Amino acid sequence: MFGLFGKIKPVKIRSCNDSRKYGVAAKDVKELLKKGCKLLQLPLSGAHVCLYDDGTEVTDEYFKTLPDNAELVILSRDQTWSGGVVYDISQLLSASLYGDAIVKAARGLLSDEKAPKRRKILTDLMQNLEDRSDLENRTDDEDWFKGVDARFKTKSAYMRYNCESRIRGYMKEVKEPRSVNESSEKAKVRAEFEKASRSLAEMLKNARNNGSYFDRTEEEPDRLCTQEGWFTCQGSFDQELCPSFHSINPYSSQESRVFFSTWNLDHRIEKKRTVIPALLDALQNHKSVDVNLNYFYRMLFTRENLKLVHIVCHKKGAHNLQCDTKEIFRRAGNTQKVEGKKRRLL
Repeated sequence: MFGLFGKIKPVKIRSCNDSRKYGVAAKDVKELLKKGCKLLQLPLSGAHVCLYDDGTEVTDEYFKTLPDNAELVILSRDQTWSGGVVYDISQLLSASLYGDAIVKAARGLLSDEKAPKRRKILTDLMQNLEDRSDLENRTDDEDWFKGVDARFKTKSAYMRYNCESRIRGYMKEVKEPRSVNESSEKAKVRAEFEKASRSLAEMLKNARNNGSYFDRTEEEPDRLCTQEGWFTCQGSFDQELCPSFHSINPYSSQESRVFFSTWNLDHRIEKKRTVIPALLDALQNHKSVDVNLNYFYRMLFTRENLKLVHIVCHKKGAHNLQCDTKEIFRRAGNTQKVEGKKRRLL
C-alpha cells in the first residue's frame, strides 16, 4: 500500500537568489513544491523545480531516479536556472563585496599549487580582483607609476601621453616616407608634399594628437575606454567585433599598463602601404591645396580608420583596402587657375 504513495526522498533545496540550502523530504514533486515554496516563501502557483547542476527540469518520473540529498532549485513561474556553474561564475563576477576574501583564498591555493594551468588561472583571478583602477593619483597608487616619469601625477595624464606618442609616431612616418625621393623627380612635387605634411601636422597639433582616445576622463566618443578605464578589442581590420572578447584595464595595475603597450592602434586602410602612397600619388599632378587633406588626416590619425586591437587580433599581412577615390581631392563647383591653366577641381 505504501508503494502507491511513493518512497519518501530526502533532497536539498534552495532558491535561485540565495545560496542557503534546506533539507526537505517528499514523496513526489507536488509535495516537494508545496513544502519548498512555503519554506522559501515563494508563490506555489507556477512554481517548478530543476537540478542545481545543469538546470534540468525535474518531473515526477525523474524525481524517482534522483539519489538521496540531490541538490535542487525551486523557481517561481518566470524564473529560470542555467546551472550551478553559471551561478558560481556570476557570483565571482560580482565579487567586489568580498573580493579581498577571494584574493586571500586564491593566494593561499597558489602557494601550494604546482600545475602550471591552475597557477595561471589563480594568478589571473588575483590580478583581476586586485583592481586599483579607482585610484587616479600617483600618491594613491605608487606601484602603478613604477617606471613612469615623475612629471606624470595622474594615470589619465600618462595614458593620454601614451596615446599621443603613438599617433605622433604616425606623423613622423608621413614626413619621411621612403617613396618620396624614389617617385618624385621634380622639386615642386617634393615641395607640395612638405606643404601637405605641415598642414597635417598642424591639424594633429590642434587636436592635441588625439590623446583623448586613452584618457578615461574625456567624454564619449572622444575616449576608447569606459569611465573606469576598460578597453575592449575592436577586432582585426576585417572584422566587426573581436571574436575572443579581449579586454583590458591598464588603469588597474602596473602589469596591465605594461601589457597594454602590446595592443595596437591598427590602420584598417594601411598607413604605409596605402594611405601615404595615395597622398604622394595625388600630389604628382596636383597642388596640396587641391588635395582633401582632411580626408588623409582622418585616415592617418583618427578612429575613423584606426582600430584598437589585442596583439592576437593584429593581422600584419596586407589588408588590401584602398582609399576612397571620391575623397582624395577637394570638391568644388567652381574652377581654379593652376599654373596658367584653368581646370575644374574633382
